[in-house]
Amino acid sequence: MPRSPLPPREGISATSLRAPGGKSTHDKNHLPVPDTIGQWLGEEFPDAPPEARRSLLTTGDMRNGVGVPVTWDDPVEPGGFYFFHRPVPPEERIPFEISFVFEDEELLVIDKPHFLASTPNGRFVRECVVTRARTDFNQPELVAIHRLDRVTAGLLILSKRPETRGRYQSLFQNRLVDKTYRALAPMPPEDMEFPIVKESRLYKPRGGRQVLEVEGEPNAISHISLLRERDRLREREVGFESGTVGEYELRPLTGKTHQLRVHMNSLGLPILGDPVYPVDNSPDPYDFSSPLQLLAASIGFEDPLTRRPRRFESGLTLGLTLGPTP
Repeated sequence: MPRSPLPPREGISATSLRAPGGKSTHDKNHLPVPDTIGQWLGEEFPDAPPEARRSLLTTGDMRNGVGVPVTWDDPVEPGGFYFFHRPVPPEERIPFEISFVFEDEELLVIDKPHFLASTPNGRFVRECVVTRARTDFNQPELVAIHRLDRVTAGLLILSKRPETRGRYQSLFQNRLVDKTYRALAPMPPEDMEFPIVKESRLYKPRGGRQVLEVEGEPNAISHISLLRERDRLREREVGFESGTVGEYELRPLTGKTHQLRVHMNSLGLPILGDPVYPVDNSPDPYDFSSPLQLLAASIGFEDPLTRRPRRFESGLTLGLTLGPTP
């Protein structure tokens, strides 16, 4: 897909849409090509009123792949890419702030608070790290090169320059990044020996929140160590009713959705404050009363541009809230 000719608006990237037909393989290349842009938008958005479809060309500033504005009666380029800004309604603010860890010409490293999504998704488009950072720091090119779950806090790395972004993204794709997490969970049974290498096959059913462990070749590997027993924490602080609390070091060797949360739960050590494991409580995204006690604590890698080692440490701590270290 070509790079969007439209810059982000209010920190939100333009939407891309590919026309039917064309010679390259894509999911619509077998469909007939509409005669005009207006006819195509009618087929793409049949439930939208005509004025809403027309607004994609005006308010949305719709353009073709090389940045030329299009009109309602223009012919459709078979298999062509088109870009426009879709309307995004206001969102209730998530009342936690991003904090700086490091910045240079290439990267912006931040501590993401829990309850704030890393990137735009269906529910949160404005209230995510990328959109906020683009607007708050006036850096419209920022893109997250990896992700954290919305309820997980800690280190998140954003790329500042499209020209070098792919080289940093490849570090995560090729598992060349050393990531360390901290978690609070119940103390283990006395006969459970650490460290543990947990391997399993994870599968996320369509439409469900929970990721399942299923039969098959492992696709998720986590190293789990018990660091120490923490002083007993109050129930209202971490949602833990009784017993002692352990602090764990978690090192994912793979990057599957909810991997650490699933693996800890499968060991009988669910991470404190988890709204989905072992029981999916259908959490309200605006309920901030019990933060997940999981923190992306450090990230290390060899810089692909300088070949020098880099390591970043979070300034957040586990407990009632994940706040800056005193």
